[in-house]
Amino acid sequence: MPRQVDYYFSFQSPWAYIGHKPFAEIASAYGLKVNYKPVLLVDLFSETGGLPLAKRHPVRQRYRMVELQRWRDRRGLKFHLEPANWPFNARLADGMVIAAVEAGYDPDAFMRRVYAGVWEDQLNLADPATLVKMADDCGLPGKQLVERSGSDEIGAAYEQNRRDALAADVFGSPGYVLDGEVFWGQDRIELLADALKSGRAPYRSQV
Repeated sequence: MPRQVDYYFSFQSPWAYIGHKPFAEIASAYGLKVNYKPVLLVDLFSETGGLPLAKRHPVRQRYRMVELQRWRDRRGLKFHLEPANWPFNARLADGMVIAAVEAGYDPDAFMRRVYAGVWEDQLNLADPATLVKMADDCGLPGKQLVERSGSDEIGAAYEQNRRDALAADVFGSPGYVLDGEVFWGQDRIELLADALKSGRAPYRSQV
């Protein structure tokens, strides 16, 4: 029985994009079963004391831009710091991952394409036709997944992911949960790898 990791994210998040490839590599190296759990960030932020970007103090906004440049270089990526079609409503794109997993597909190739579509190609990920083409290009049934993503059932699953995130103490994207231990942010991926390599018991909060 492979170990499992819950992967909370949204295509809205630049940090999830920056961390996706190294996370996928670690998951593959350790034979982890990844439970893909896209989540609505606005609600998660508001319920856990976070603020959407536009409401953060200018000091925090400026530091975020510096960090994006640092990690862009560190991960060897090339992307726009403020893409033309961002922010956007990620509900449809996020829901397609739920729909793909539900239908038995591995969503990794699609996720890589969508992340790049937002941050590198500046595409409009709220546009159904754009998402259909991306999925088709990855060998997935784009029209079927877009239609399914908009369903009440996928909407309910999306909402359940939010509840699961709160129950697991996840408060942002990306969040990786291994054996109940939360690793928040793509800059914690190396710590996730350390935990897997050592085989240690999960750390727990003392509060």
